[in-house]
Amino acid sequence: MIAQRTYMAKPGELTHEWWLVDATDKVVGRLASEIAMILMGKHRPTYTPHVDTGDFVVVTHAEKVVFTGRKWENKRYTWFTGYTGLRSATAAERRENEPELIIREAVRRMLPKSKLGRKMLDKLKVYRGGEHPHQAQNPKPLELGAGN
Repeated sequence: MIAQRTYMAKPGELTHEWWLVDATDKVVGRLASEIAMILMGKHRPTYTPHVDTGDFVVVTHAEKVVFTGRKWENKRYTWFTGYTGLRSATAAERRENEPELIIREAVRRMLPKSKLGRKMLDKLKVYRGGEHPHQAQNPKPLELGAGN
């Protein structure tokens, strides 16, 4: 009997790539689930659950994402400010004021709830328009969320 060896990635052993995603006319949930997989590194054969094997993702045109159904009017985002009561806003109000948070929050809730998950979320860069300050990293264009 020959013993099988399982590959386990070590921190600092892998190189992280940069990907550029255009969010124009993409459904939020479908886009967020695919971004979360890239941030975790599940798209690689060297995926290791306890090591950050994922890549960096730059998302542009965050204000042009779409929700299915009537979520622009019915979906509510709530947060606690420290004072009594919760603040809340509809998805349409959030698109007007902070469209980056729509994608960031959707991806955050799909990542592990741990120190490693917070480290993975730091590799997500979301921008409102088409411009971003990461040209020096040469991000490769990636088509995600195509299955509408």
